[in-house]
Amino acid sequence: MPISTGVAELPSLSHAAKLTAHASARSEVPTVPAHVMPHRSPAELLALARQGLIEAAQTKQDGLRYATAHLAALRAAAAVLAAWARPEPRRRNRPTSVWALLAAVAPEFAEWAAFFATGASKRAAAEAGIPRVVTRGEADDLVRAAEEFVDLVAGALGVTYQPALDGLAS
Repeated sequence: MPISTGVAELPSLSHAAKLTAHASARSEVPTVPAHVMPHRSPAELLALARQGLIEAAQTKQDGLRYATAHLAALRAAAAVLAAWARPEPRRRNRPTSVWALLAAVAPEFAEWAAFFATGASKRAAAEAGIPRVVTRGEADDLVRAAEEFVDLVAGALGVTYQPALDGLAS
């Protein structure tokens, strides 16, 4: 059963168990237009996503916290594309969002893609500096959802995360 965050339905935790089984059963490699393929490794993208989550947690302004958490989720989605898709040489004429590509490449993440796609316009408005477009609760909920999504992606991709100890980070 999905969890309501007031903005959109967040996929349930039981959905996470299906991800690993789905990913291991992947038989064919989906293609995406070459020009939208990430130029970083899945591990690099997940590290950037985790940095974004840390930044979001430390950001006081609700709109910026929301936008930063959403960007972290976008980087995690890009990590899936980098890991599981192969570039298609010809270009598609119409723009395609990362969330649409994620749902096509990894159907097990389709609910997450739909969830984060619904927040894209709020993220854009928050980045544009429109005041009060996001409430404190919405920002907090999105940070938590992005943390869960990044963790699920890391698990599905088999990328481990070792947080830096305080004082030892470079």
